[in-house]
Amino acid sequence: MIYFVGAGSGAPDLITVRGQKLLQQADVIIYAGSLVNPKLLWQKKTECRVYDSAKMTLEEVTAVMKEAEQEGKSTVRLHTGDPCLYGAIREQMDVLEQEQIPYEYCPGVSSFCGAAAALNLEYTLPGVSQSVVITRMAGRTPVPAREEIASFAAHGATMVIFLSAGMPEKLTERLLEGGYQEDTPAAIVYKATWEDEKACLCTVKTLAKTAHEHGIHKTALIIVGDVVSHRSYQRSDLYRPGFETGFRKRKRE
Repeated sequence: MIYFVGAGSGAPDLITVRGQKLLQQADVIIYAGSLVNPKLLWQKKTECRVYDSAKMTLEEVTAVMKEAEQEGKSTVRLHTGDPCLYGAIREQMDVLEQEQIPYEYCPGVSSFCGAAAALNLEYTLPGVSQSVVITRMAGRTPVPAREEIASFAAHGATMVIFLSAGMPEKLTERLLEGGYQEDTPAAIVYKATWEDEKACLCTVKTLAKTAHEHGIHKTALIIVGDVVSHRSYQRSDLYRPGFETGFRKRKRE
């Protein structure tokens, strides 16, 4: 069996209980060495074989999986955060299906959740934003034209931008072009939940300046939207005394 496991956002104790058990039982581990916290490997079995996929191609990764399966071994493919986001797991799963190799997927804590924790942030504040756009800038790999940053920015919703910390000037241009104002609150969170985590508040206008001042050019998330300032939001109806639910009768306010 092949297990795709989300390693969590960085802190080794943010892997799920299920993911930790799979990791401890694995005969083979293939982990994304450029992003996954190596401390997670301290709990592996002594005889476990470990491969760093940062140095491997898709063909080399799947070859290891096939060999392990032929040997009757249990394999954990350890991805950073939750692999459903920019994890390139579908192409691996397709190969496994072609080879009729069974697999399962264990979710993890995404770095966008870790970034919110670093800022004590709620992405969906009533009266401010009820939508979260998770996206990235086009870089060495493209994004569909219809998903260009400016088109998303036009909605004014909360944006969480992956894989774009190395292009802050270009990102600022696209955000302003889409309709965000220069004073729109923003934040840069470097290595969310790691020991060297760094969270920097700024605005769309000062995004590039802040990134350069703090030496942040990779392994960071950029968050844009009025929720970052967590001001001028409405109280949630769910907990208002006068709001009746299936579990609570209306009370006098």
